Amino acid sequence: MGLWRVFYADWQMECCGTPFSVGDEVSWPLLLDEGGEALGGGWSGEIGEITATVEHVRDDGAEIRVLRADDGLVVALGADPEDDVPSDGVSSGGDGVRPGPGRRVTRSGLLTVERHGARWPETTGTVRTIHLVHQDFAEITPGSHTREPVPASRSSEAVDRCPKWFGEGRVGVLAELHVPGPRP
Repeated sequence: MGLWRVFYADWQMECCGTPFSVGDEVSWPLLLDEGGEALGGGWSGEIGEITATVEHVRDDGAEIRVLRADDGLVVALGADPEDDVPSDGVSSGGDGVRPGPGRRVTRSGLLTVERHGARWPETTGTVRTIHLVHQDFAEITPGSHTREPVPASRSSEAVDRCPKWFGEGRVGVLAELHVPGPRP
């Protein structure tokens, strides 16, 4: 069993999501943001460390690497770094060789819900808490109409239900997901 923090971006929910409440059982396709750079970074308190077995999943002819943890967490990997560090502490040596299926690795990052692109196995769990995430944005240069996150301006508030639609400055929710164990 595990307790994981998962960021569900506003645009992912508004496009293809189904609102949920504290206590609901949900199934989500998760992606590991290893840099934790969503919304300009600064997620250190929400970064999770996962030790799991590498699997390769095929979708429409493409191969996706996923991690399957003993507690039932299943998460897809984005780009493959040259160096994977297996849980036994032995690196691939920087030679670009990735651990094959069945190899255990340890990875850290922000877990995010990803409803677009390839399909991979979902993680099922019960929502324990929900925090509505607020983020300030500012124009990169005056008059550019291009905005970026303002560092250290993120805040959150506890809510009982994830909204379907988010207003100005609301960028998603951070949910605590209790994963009871692997699905049979």
